[in-house]
Amino acid sequence: MIAGSVFDDLPFGGYWLALVLKAAIALGIFLVVPLAVGYMEHKVLAHMQARLGPMEAGRFHGWAQLVADGVKFVQKEDVVPAAADAGVFSLAPAVVMIPYIVTLVAIPFGASIYLLDLDVGVFFVLAMSSVGVIGVLMAGWASANKFSLIGALRAAAQLIAYELPLVLATAAVVMQAGTMSLLGIAEAQHSVWFVFYPWQLFGFVIFMMASVAELTRPPFDMPLADSEIIFGAYTEYTGLKFAFFLLAEYGGIVVMSAIAATLYLGGFQPLFGIAAFIPGPLWVIGKVFALSFVIVWLRATFPRLREDQLQRFAWIGLTPLALLLILVTSVYRVGIG
Repeated sequence: MIAGSVFDDLPFGGYWLALVLKAAIALGIFLVVPLAVGYMEHKVLAHMQARLGPMEAGRFHGWAQLVADGVKFVQKEDVVPAAADAGVFSLAPAVVMIPYIVTLVAIPFGASIYLLDLDVGVFFVLAMSSVGVIGVLMAGWASANKFSLIGALRAAAQLIAYELPLVLATAAVVMQAGTMSLLGIAEAQHSVWFVFYPWQLFGFVIFMMASVAELTRPPFDMPLADSEIIFGAYTEYTGLKFAFFLLAEYGGIVVMSAIAATLYLGGFQPLFGIAAFIPGPLWVIGKVFALSFVIVWLRATFPRLREDQLQRFAWIGLTPLALLLILVTSVYRVGIG
């Protein structure tokens, strides 16, 4: 990573060189970290569910599984249904994937190690993470497959339902930190992480549940249900286009884990000042992988919820709790103010 202050002193015009470097760094992170999370999911599920397949490629602990998956996707034929809208069909994977790349630029990795510090950083990352549903709708509609369209509509309905508790839980963090800047929120946790406040602990749980639902990951994966309805909106996709959707899913895990780590786990801040000698980027990466492990753990543990259960859990369960969280945070801020 490159410290933000370095960009101010770059030669040859500075601005455009800095822009290219920031884009390259964000793209590099997106191409490396999600693949590592995907590799971790193979191994975690292999151990938790006694799956032998991911432990065979390359013999020693299945180290070549990720390479084998890449070769498999490259070899598959790129099929576009005859009745599909070919342009929209091909564009959908990029629309799902690009917002997560853009979101990474606002994640701080240190007090002076960030790509972009926005005054409204919280709502920028939440807004960008919500754009992907447009790509899902494009994929379902352009496939000319009624079942793909149903899966896309389910995904859109789920995003709308869980976006509200996600934003409300985030608003409670903004109220407590007194800033919408992700860098400012991380710095506000220099003495104690927000997750150690009892009410923000509930907010953290709400945020993580809503994040998993927005990513349509198990147990909130009814719109995809790969073992029953063959990946919902992505049923007609093959080869690299399908691989891009999977990459976007793992990229979403990384991005939402990074946002949660910044909002609730102090971002680059060490715990109570312990091990402060560890660089900030390592703290962020460690927290991201820890939260990603939890998301994978949920997949291996809980059964899938029905569509009606998904909606009821969002509107009757998480949303009222998030509103109560805002009330408690308001009382706390008035009390210390």
